[in-house]
Amino acid sequence: MDHLISRLTLEEKVSLLGGQDFWSLPAIPRIGLRSLVMSDGPIGVRGTGWAPEDPSIALPSPTALAATWDPELARTAGRLLGQESRRKGVHLLLGPTVNLQRTPLGGRHFECYSEDPLLSGEIGAGFVTGVQEHGVGTTVKHLVGNDFETDRMTVDVRIGERALRELYLAPFERVVAAGGWGVMSAYNSVNGLPMASHGPLQSDVLKDEWGFDGIVVSDWRAARDTVGAALGGLDIAMPALENPWGPELVAAVRSGEVPEDLIDEKVRRVLRLAGRVGLLDGVPPAVASFPADLDGDAVAHTVAARSFVLARNEHDVLPLEPAALTRVAVIGALATDARVLGGGSAQVTPPHVISPLEGLTRALPGADVVHAVGADPRPFLPALAGPTSVTLLGADHRFDVPSAAVRWIGDLPGGIAPEDMTGLELRTTFTPRQDGDHIFAVSGFGTFDLVIGGEQRYSGTLHPPGTGRADLLLSPREQRTTVALAAGVPVEVMLRQTIRPGMAHTVSATLGHRAPGVSDDGLLAEAVALAAGSDVAIVVVGTTEQVESEGFDRTSLALPGRQDELVARVAEANPRTVVVVNAGSPVLLPWADEVAAVLLTWFPGQEAGAALADVLLGAEEPGGRLPTTWPRREEDCPVLRVVPWDGIVEYDEGLFIGYRAWDRAGTPPRYAFGHGLGYTTWRYDDLAATTTEAVVTLTNTGSRPGREVVQVYAGPTRPGPADPERPARRLAGFAPVEAGPGETVTVRIPLPGRTWQAWDDGWRTLPGAYAVTAAHALDDPRLAASLEI
Repeated sequence: MDHLISRLTLEEKVSLLGGQDFWSLPAIPRIGLRSLVMSDGPIGVRGTGWAPEDPSIALPSPTALAATWDPELARTAGRLLGQESRRKGVHLLLGPTVNLQRTPLGGRHFECYSEDPLLSGEIGAGFVTGVQEHGVGTTVKHLVGNDFETDRMTVDVRIGERALRELYLAPFERVVAAGGWGVMSAYNSVNGLPMASHGPLQSDVLKDEWGFDGIVVSDWRAARDTVGAALGGLDIAMPALENPWGPELVAAVRSGEVPEDLIDEKVRRVLRLAGRVGLLDGVPPAVASFPADLDGDAVAHTVAARSFVLARNEHDVLPLEPAALTRVAVIGALATDARVLGGGSAQVTPPHVISPLEGLTRALPGADVVHAVGADPRPFLPALAGPTSVTLLGADHRFDVPSAAVRWIGDLPGGIAPEDMTGLELRTTFTPRQDGDHIFAVSGFGTFDLVIGGEQRYSGTLHPPGTGRADLLLSPREQRTTVALAAGVPVEVMLRQTIRPGMAHTVSATLGHRAPGVSDDGLLAEAVALAAGSDVAIVVVGTTEQVESEGFDRTSLALPGRQDELVARVAEANPRTVVVVNAGSPVLLPWADEVAAVLLTWFPGQEAGAALADVLLGAEEPGGRLPTTWPRREEDCPVLRVVPWDGIVEYDEGLFIGYRAWDRAGTPPRYAFGHGLGYTTWRYDDLAATTTEAVVTLTNTGSRPGREVVQVYAGPTRPGPADPERPARRLAGFAPVEAGPGETVTVRIPLPGRTWQAWDDGWRTLPGAYAVTAAHALDDPRLAASLEI
């Protein structure tokens, strides 16, 4: 690389260290370097802009992937997204997210894997390996301490050195060891230093101690200090907008504040990445041949089914027997308006979405599958369904969308330059099915005009001047208006949005609609009556984008709206009530002991309804186990705090997050870490353990094939007085196994050396007596062995 670097001017070198636009680095043809393109991609590859004509496969949420406890399946998911990246011309995928689920209030909980660093690291490593098998880079994020959303741009997270090493850095270290090509630094500060300028972590630990030879890229607009970021281990500052490098960094080098050989090292890393992904002439790419293409629908379906956690199944109500069903009640607004992915930068436009109602209706052609809303938790009205024409004003570009909503970050549809766009118009013809007062809503950000039937119904700005860009995108507003319409009479509807100069790269506009209907009490009564007259009631509940999303934390673990009341009343009417909980993170389930079954589905991706039907009807087994603890009451949670005091959040709980904290508190949760039922039973026959491996033999004692996740926990049997802060036990290893009825299988589970170590200015083995336990879940140990270290 040095011969190429020597040919570059200082200005050219610096140009390679900052975005040329929102998603890419510049090309320098005279050294054979082509432009490197990045894209968000935790569950699907969006590309550089919103392109409804080029949809993206939408896999289940990262928490769902972790709920499979299957690194090989994570590798398959990664292969699919590597394949999608190549199809979309993306060279660097911005993921995975391995921040820990420190508190269930974390708004981006769904985009992280687990509360446990080992599980997070193994799933992350599998995902990264799969993506990079396609010659596409990954950026594990967000280094480090970005475990909540409140004031994430400015908050200072105070983490003790031991917790930092044993918990928060551990999954990053695992992904780096697996060969990841990129790391993204976080917005927040850690122990007083902004992460984009954090030399002790980004240079000393990541690059020097761990030997990381890839690039460190900032989160978007996280780099704010020209010299500090340059000296602090950052390699690429993104995007072009508000970038502190460029001419400022050139000047800092010429003034002697930043050594030019440091710039050369950053350029060397960028060129190394370009070579790996095949963008640098004369450098063989890291991958010469790619894996065979995967069926995206099939992978999305498999991940969903294996991630579903059957938390309760009284009297084996599940699986349902299709032949015995004549009338099935499917209840809940989220049964038709399926939330299949989390809010924020994880969003993509999938080719299709199969709702729970649609999936069950397809799977039960011989039954009467009937829907009732029951309770609607959505604070914003859903987009008006039906073909909608979109015109980009000022650019004279048109395209159609299936419903009245547009949203993008980055490049504009049609390759339109942002400065050429002054606004947009959504136009559709709406034919009401009912007489009466129809409610229309404008949501998004900016200045809007709504015209219905030739009459202006709204004109105004939903966000005041000066509102930050992150708040604009992640916290939209809504304005409603009521219009009396006659059934069967078409009406023209137009929503115009005026775009502020320079803001066309970030756009959100939705025309919502609600038809005339019964009252909230009436909706509940209809659902109860339907449930009472059905063979089984399947109630779909969950969170909405307004309570669980990137950009803000949750203020409560309760389900929004009247969903708890709905479940309780339906359960009273029908003892065969199955509740499907569609949330990306733990929610309170006050009715859990009153219903027949509880199935947790996370945000299950585009194949949601099809996978749900297969699991409920027994075509597939619910394969998931909890990657995070679910509380019985919010006040029982050992760690909750996400709100800074004086700009600081103290991680003063140390090592005690997740199940480690629940163990110390002694309060049983609703569902323990690792919990999950299947459709068969397992007998654990034998456990042999050494310091490097646990060998477990078990037998499927049920009548059908099944899948079990063998979990191995380790902890000292006599905690010494020199280490009073040591958790009672930790996840040391795991492996999924499959077996037919009556079949016995043996699985060998590696136990990493860190199982027996603690950080004390270096990794130190802790001698003493240990218990090694093979378990079905944290609260369901099956076999134990003793070791002396």
